[in-house]
Amino acid sequence: MKPEIHPETTECTINCVCGAKYQTVTIQSEMRVDVCAKCHPFYTGQQTRFIDTAGRVESFRRRYGLTEKS
Repeated sequence: MKPEIHPETTECTINCVCGAKYQTVTIQSEMRVDVCAKCHPFYTGQQTRFIDTAGRVESFRRRYGLTEKS
């Protein structure tokens, strides 16, 4: 490796919205994430965080007076 071209690394604390904390080494001292392995639906088996897209389509149709035929 070439000297003096790589950034300085430091210990980093990664904080998730669910409250989980992870320690790693990176160039930043702190990171905040929305989803981690403790709260992601793929790992937990629960699908509570997915948004209902059918409800969004229905509210769009009601707002603009659209029907199924038009």
